[in-house]
Amino acid sequence: MIQLLSHLAHLEITTPDLDASVRFYEEQMGMREVERDGDSVFLRCWGDYYTYSLVVTRGEQPGLAHMAWRTSSPEALEEAVRRIEASGVQGEWRDAQHRHGRAYRFTGPYGHVMELFWEVEKHRAEGQHRSQYPDRPSRRTNHGVAPRFLDHVTVAASDVRGFAKWYRETLGFRIMAYTSLDEAPVTVFAVLTTNEKSHDLGVVLDGSGVPGRVNHIAFWVDTREEHLVAADVLLEGGTAIEYGPSIHGIGEQTYLYFREPSGLRVELNTGGYRNYVPDWEPHDWKPSQGSNSLYRNSSMPHSMTESFPPAPGPSATEEGALPGTEDDLAAAIQNPYARQGRG
Repeated sequence: MIQLLSHLAHLEITTPDLDASVRFYEEQMGMREVERDGDSVFLRCWGDYYTYSLVVTRGEQPGLAHMAWRTSSPEALEEAVRRIEASGVQGEWRDAQHRHGRAYRFTGPYGHVMELFWEVEKHRAEGQHRSQYPDRPSRRTNHGVAPRFLDHVTVAASDVRGFAKWYRETLGFRIMAYTSLDEAPVTVFAVLTTNEKSHDLGVVLDGSGVPGRVNHIAFWVDTREEHLVAADVLLEGGTAIEYGPSIHGIGEQTYLYFREPSGLRVELNTGGYRNYVPDWEPHDWKPSQGSNSLYRNSSMPHSMTESFPPAPGPSATEEGALPGTEDDLAAAIQNPYARQGRG
């Protein structure tokens, strides 16, 4: 298969309090508003190569409205659409809008809305935002957390391996790793990538029965020093840290999780490795091996399995299935070392 997708281009999220969420991304995250269209606000990180990477739209609940990926060529866009429709999924072409060309939008088999396009406006800042470095789309900022660019999105699905299989076979994502439980043959997490990163798409097991949910969105800073300063900046700004800073076993990125005002989880990433192996075979990690925490010295909080929009209530667990609800999932993937008091 030719390489169809090049990278994650932008995300659209929803929030019941548009002003509060936008204020958070501007003041705490250090992103910059570049455009408004009705109830949608378009924001950028200082290093984003395109005009924006995050669209915040007013909605009843926090969630993911769509994820947008740039293809590797105009021909790749046409081929991707052919493969999507051959799989039995029917989307629609949308006219050029919001500084990118025509796009194909569809809903994947697990309920996530995805948009693909090739033509896009490259960002080149002017005036006070212009960088002295020709390769930078705008000057570096030291305001707030100041991420360089959008990094990845992690969604939730009822079948982690089924999700990964469809995105690999249809759109050419590489599956980089799985996490399966120590206690049962249940896969609870997978990471996929369109390039050499450890992942730009993640998927967690979801027993809620609600399709199209998202677990978190993630941004990138260049160094671990910036990452630690970011934790300090967030705390001083009144944002509680949900998990981290620490290092994931899978991907080996340094992570930090927190919530924006809508309740949606945001991650800040740095570090990790690059993988260029074209025939890479994903390893099947266990929580006891440190899939989520390299040091295996802390338990992941139960809250980390919450996805969005919130489930309407505890979902019924089929007899013999593990796990079913988010609480079941959280309990199942706690670090065994921490549970046994050896962390």
